[in-house]
Amino acid sequence: MATNEADEFERALKRLEEINERLEKENVSLDESVALFREGKDLQRKCEDLLKAAQTAIESAASRK
Repeated sequence: MATNEADEFERALKRLEEINERLEKENVSLDESVALFREGKDLQRKCEDLLKAAQTAIESAASRK
């Protein structure tokens, strides 16, 4: 994973943690909960995509050896 993608992954993961804490500890409205859940799902997909890209790059580099 390149530095930019690693930074992007770390930011997304940190935001996911913030969302999780907020949903667990704060009394948020249903509308806000739904919005946070949707944001979390989008961030989850982004993290999964970044990890898959990193795995592909690693496997590609390994197969070239």
